[in-house]
Amino acid sequence: MEIEIVNNEKHSRFEAAIEGKIAHVDYRFDKGDIILLHTFVPESLRGKGIASALAKLVLEYIKEHKLKAVIYCPTIAKYIKQHPEYEVLVDKEYTE
Repeated sequence: MEIEIVNNEKHSRFEAAIEGKIAHVDYRFDKGDIILLHTFVPESLRGKGIASALAKLVLEYIKEHKLKAVIYCPTIAKYIKQHPEYEVLVDKEYTE
């Protein structure tokens, strides 16, 4: 399943429209970092790998825009543990 992600700056979230529903990752900015707060996938779409796909797309966006991330979202944290190549995006100064 190919997912296209949109940065909805007005609502501070990355969104993906899938089967007429919106899955999203909420964020905010603080001290130049992007803080990833929460991932939501509608119940009818869960178990299809959408949360992981969103996590990857958001982390690629962060990498492309040369940002550092602070991770509060357990879904994103789990994804990074499983894909340690993204650990370089985490702001170690903020988390230590």
